[in-house]
Amino acid sequence: MAAAVASGRKPPWHDRLSRHLATRVSSLRPPSNVPFENPVRVLAQLNKKQWLFFLVAFAGWTWDAFDFFTVSLTASEIARSLNKTVTDITWGITLVLMLRSVGAVIFGLLSDKYGRKWPFIANCALFVIFELGTGFVQTYNQFLALRALFGIAMGGIYGNCAATALEDCPLHARGIVSGMLQQGYAFGYLLAVIFNRALTTTTSQGWRSLFWFGAAPPILIIIFRLLLPETEAYIAQKNMEGLSHKPAFTRMAKASFKSYWHIMIYLVVIMTGFNFMSHGSQDLYPTMLEVQLGFSANRRTVTMCVANLGAIAGGTLFGYASNFVGRRLTIMIACILGGALVYPWTFASNGGIIAAVFFLQFMVQGAWGVIPIYLSELSPAPLRAFIVGLSYQLGNLASSAASTIEATLGMRFPLDTPAGESIQRYDYGKVMAIFMGCVFGFVLIVTFFGPENRSGDLEVHGFENLVDDDEGQDDAEKNAQDDAEKNTPTHTFKDSYCIARS
Repeated sequence: MAAAVASGRKPPWHDRLSRHLATRVSSLRPPSNVPFENPVRVLAQLNKKQWLFFLVAFAGWTWDAFDFFTVSLTASEIARSLNKTVTDITWGITLVLMLRSVGAVIFGLLSDKYGRKWPFIANCALFVIFELGTGFVQTYNQFLALRALFGIAMGGIYGNCAATALEDCPLHARGIVSGMLQQGYAFGYLLAVIFNRALTTTTSQGWRSLFWFGAAPPILIIIFRLLLPETEAYIAQKNMEGLSHKPAFTRMAKASFKSYWHIMIYLVVIMTGFNFMSHGSQDLYPTMLEVQLGFSANRRTVTMCVANLGAIAGGTLFGYASNFVGRRLTIMIACILGGALVYPWTFASNGGIIAAVFFLQFMVQGAWGVIPIYLSELSPAPLRAFIVGLSYQLGNLASSAASTIEATLGMRFPLDTPAGESIQRYDYGKVMAIFMGCVFGFVLIVTFFGPENRSGDLEVHGFENLVDDDEGQDDAEKNAQDDAEKNTPTHTFKDSYCIARS
């Protein structure tokens, strides 16, 4: 391999693969040149504009999660209203997850080509329309149609949010900001739980009032984003494109696909595992608490609030730790600890379930807290919103039937139904325990064999060296191959590009 690099030729794929596999254990060693830092001082590195970018991205991702979980939290009520089974209603969840990838393609390309601002605003406007419309559906087919459209709208927001929050973020603050951003998902779930309890069981319109309420906050988020400019990283990219007499974005997009196709495949595979992890542990859990364990509305609300508080704490802590522990090792630790908590999470029915749900979601979202920056550092700068969003949503597509699978398998384990109740009870806990054990193991293995580009440059400079290089033998790759041989972290895009490929 060294001879190939010295001669200017790319080493054969089997040599690169052999070296990659040989360094999977050694590459887990935490970097010695990144000391532990006080998280308060780390966050103090963000200036006012960077904080505003983070907050608007956090708000958008939070409401995406709120809109998604309105269905899983009200599945039983919607089923009764539309005269369907809970399993039928979970197909609405599945449709959203299946069609998110369409939105990721559309809005991801728009975000990378035309900016982060207006595609984000368009996403939020669609949230208003579809959430409002869902509250008016009268038939099951109308419900499925609205959720399908919602899936397209929701699919475009994640990559944009990650780019908006992290592109201009200081290097040493990336990990903790990533963890905080990702917990917009858990915070949205928490808000959905609270407002579901406040509206669904106390208003005459029931579950419909929750959807109508959900249409209002995105209007405020739109106003917030209107007041902010584009990110500095995106402005720098457009300035670079303006210096070229050729269609720079198209050329850079082609170079990205040519050079990063194998990284993209890896990102889809790992995001499949991550989405199975989150949806497998969350979507059907409220139904299990209600139908199997017989929890009252108040007790379900308290349990799910505790779970999401654990998620928020875990995501922030693990995201912060990934900066000096390493992205992959942090994810693997979360998976191991999460797997150890599966049994009490599903089989405890007394007060101990509170601790179990807290720490299980602490680990699930702890692993997730690393994901925004992990994906961003492995993605090519000119297509960051597109690649981050698409890999996330293709993972959603692959895992879209998680709740339906669990609900269907659960029907094989019927429980005795108390007299006077019309809904059949099933042992969902047994199915969810087996399912989550397998998912934690899958994510652990995939992460172990995956790449890492911690502290890679998130700006576009340097990528122009790849645009006209049809054979991939430019000076950027040659120099970075030497760095990859030494397994030393770098802070330029040229080096980031090749380390990700190694």
